[in-house]
Amino acid sequence: MSANGTTTPARSAEPLNAADAVAYLNEYKRGDGLSLSELMDSRKNGGLTYNDFLMLPGHINFAAHEVSLQVRVTRNILLNAPFLSSPMDTVTEDRMAIAMALHGGLGIIHHNCTAEEQAAMVRKVKKYENGFISDPVCLGPDAVVGDVLSVKERLGFCGVPITATGKIGGKFLGLVTGRDVQFCKADLPLKDVMTTDVVTGNAGLTLEQANTIIRESKKGKLPILDAAGNLVSLVARSDLLKNQNFPLASKVPSSKQLYCGAAIGTRPGDRDRLALLVEAGLDVVVLDSSQGNSMYMIEFIQWIKKTFPGLEVIAGNVVTREQAAQLIVAGADGLRIGMGSGSICITQEVMAVGRPQGTAVHAVSEFASRFGVPTIADGGIGNIGHIAKALSLGASAVMMGGMLAGTTESPGEYFYHEGKRVKLYRGMGSIEAMEHTQKPGSKPNTAANNAATARYFSEGDTVKVAQGVSGDVADKGSVHKFAPYLYTGLQHSLQDSGVRSVTALQEGCRDGSVRFELRTASAQLEGGVHGLNSYTKRLFA
Repeated sequence: MSANGTTTPARSAEPLNAADAVAYLNEYKRGDGLSLSELMDSRKNGGLTYNDFLMLPGHINFAAHEVSLQVRVTRNILLNAPFLSSPMDTVTEDRMAIAMALHGGLGIIHHNCTAEEQAAMVRKVKKYENGFISDPVCLGPDAVVGDVLSVKERLGFCGVPITATGKIGGKFLGLVTGRDVQFCKADLPLKDVMTTDVVTGNAGLTLEQANTIIRESKKGKLPILDAAGNLVSLVARSDLLKNQNFPLASKVPSSKQLYCGAAIGTRPGDRDRLALLVEAGLDVVVLDSSQGNSMYMIEFIQWIKKTFPGLEVIAGNVVTREQAAQLIVAGADGLRIGMGSGSICITQEVMAVGRPQGTAVHAVSEFASRFGVPTIADGGIGNIGHIAKALSLGASAVMMGGMLAGTTESPGEYFYHEGKRVKLYRGMGSIEAMEHTQKPGSKPNTAANNAATARYFSEGDTVKVAQGVSGDVADKGSVHKFAPYLYTGLQHSLQDSGVRSVTALQEGCRDGSVRFELRTASAQLEGGVHGLNSYTKRLFA
C-alpha cells in the first residue's frame, strides 16, 4: 500500500524509462494526496480548521503577477481582491473602508454608533473618488467662506462649484478652491472670492476626454456644462491621480465611485438606519447577526428586497447548509460564514454552538454555489495561507478583523503596553463593546440601542453574557503597505498550487485536480519555525 492508502502498481525488475515518468502516473488509481471531498469528509476526519490541512503543489508555467484575484462577493459586485474588513468598532470606519476599496477589496463600516455617524462615514467613502461626479457639493454666490470651510471639515475637500441656484443643474458662475478662501474672513461672500475664468468641458464628452483636458490644462477641477451653461457634473484631478496610484481599486462601474458596505442589525429601528445609509450612497448592506438563521433576519431580507431592490444584501452568519438555505430563499445576495472562529470570539466555548471554520466554509460554500450565491469566510484568518485555504474551500472572499486591527487606518489611538506600541481590539460580543454607546433608558429594538447587544440577541437581558473578549494588537503599520503584501502573497500561493485565478482554483478543487493533505500535530509543528534559539520574523519588505 502507498502512503496515501492507494494500491501501488506492481514494480518491474528494472528501472523504467525516465521519459515515461509522467505517463506512468496513470498507473496509479488515484492522484497523490486527497481530493477536496475526501478531505472534508467530517464523518471520517471530523471538523477541520485551516491549520489542519495543506494544499499540494501544482505545476507552475506562469508568473505570479499573472494570477487574477478577481472575485464576486455578491451576485452583482465584482472585486479585484478577495479582502473584506470586518464591521467591528475597532476595525472599520471610513478610513479603513477607503483603504480597502483602493486596494481592490471592500470595507464594511460598523454600526456601533448613531445612524447619522455611520451615514456620514459612508458618504466620505463615496465622495472620495469619482468619475463624473453627478451630484457635486455646490454653493450659491451668496454663500460665505465659512460654508466652504465647513465642507472641507466634513468631507475633506474645498473645491466647490458655484451656481446661481447653489445646486447641480444651476447656471455655472465660478469655482472656489482652497487658495481662494485661504486667509479670508469666514463671513466674506463667495461671489467676491470665486474664480470665474474656469476651464470647462461640454456635456457628452467621455471620461477619457475629460481626463485629457485636466492633464493638459493642469487644472484641479473640470466643470461639465450643458449648452445653456448649466452645471451637469464635475471631474476632479485628484481622481485621475488615484486611478494611476491604485489601479486595482474596486469601483461602481457606472459612477466610478469606490464601493462601500455597512453593517446594520435586524431590528425595526434598523430600517430607519438603512434609509439614511442608502441615501448616503451605500452599495451593499451586511445584516449583522451571530446566528443568522432567525425570523428577524429572514423578514429583514424580504423587506430590503421590496424597499431597496437595487441594494445588495449579505446575510449571516451561518455555518450549515440548513441555515444557508433559509437565507437564500429569503433573497440574500451573499452569505457570511463563521460562528465562534474569530480570535476574540468565545461563542463556541460559552454557548457550545458553532463549527470549525474550514468545515463550515466548505459545507456552506458548496451548497450556496449551486444557487449562484457567493460566500465570505468570516473569522479564523491569521495569515496569507489561511486566505488561500478559505478560497480553496469555496469562499469567494475572506473577512478580516484581527488581521487588520492595529493598522493606521483602524479606529482608535495607539498606546504602549509592556513596551509595545498597540491598539485596542475587541470582539463585538465583549462586554466592553456591549456597553459602548449604550444610552440609559433606551428601549429595546430601537436604532439607539447598542449594536453589539442586538447582534447577540441580548438587548433585553438583565445580565449581559459575553461572547467575545477585549485586548490589544501590535502596530501593523498602514493598510496601504499591508494590503499589497496580502495581495502579492496570495498570488504566489495560487502560483504554487498551479492555478492562474481564484476561479481556476475552485474549479480544480471541485474536479479533483487540486489536491490536499491532512496535517497531524507534528506536521503542523514541522511546518512552522522550529529548532532555532531565536529568530526575526519580517513578513514583507
